[in-house]
Amino acid sequence: MREIVLDTETTGFDPKTGDRMVEIGGVELINHMPTGRTYHQYINPKRDMPQSAFEVHGLSEEFLRDFPVFQDIARDFLDFIGDAALVIHNAKFDVPFLNAELGWCNLPAIPMVRAIDTLDIARKKFPGSPASLDALCRRFGIDNSHRTLHGALLDSEILAEVYLELIGGRQPDLVLAPTRQSTPSGGTDTTEWRPRARPAPLAPRITQEEAAAHTAFVEAMGDGALWKKLNA
Repeated sequence: MREIVLDTETTGFDPKTGDRMVEIGGVELINHMPTGRTYHQYINPKRDMPQSAFEVHGLSEEFLRDFPVFQDIARDFLDFIGDAALVIHNAKFDVPFLNAELGWCNLPAIPMVRAIDTLDIARKKFPGSPASLDALCRRFGIDNSHRTLHGALLDSEILAEVYLELIGGRQPDLVLAPTRQSTPSGGTDTTEWRPRARPAPLAPRITQEEAAAHTAFVEAMGDGALWKKLNA
């Protein structure tokens, strides 16, 4: 199962009033495990950046001026997401922006049913509690200290960790996956994780009563019980 954890940054709150996307970030998951494949693109919105947007994203019109407009990167973006489900925090905000940009390029819209909204999941799982990305990081003990400004790829990486916690616990591969680092030649150096022995064995969690009940249960199964054969 392929999923793309996705985030966008915009000049404002509503594409209907002319606001545009300025950044897209995405992280690929296969069977809820990160593959290391990501997507990141700054976009020239071809419009003025309000001061409030600069304060949130740290992006300026001057910085974005040399980046492509959305139409020039639309195909690459669609190729990256393919037909995967899109994991988004507040999909009701991001999907309309994506569809507005796609519509201006005469490209098909993304159906809302493709979106897995982590904001909705968090509100259902923790009713009445704060459900912002920062609040969920605090709840799950996820380090987001480097998130001083909103950035699409960074927020996607953090959201991937939050999403895996929301659906039942962080997958080991999110922490143990090979670390990809750039080499001087421009390639990547992959360091594989290897398990280490536990320094002290865990204390048994089964009580004497439970152990006796289990033994009686196995005895009642007769001599042909598989557990008896394995322990022979």
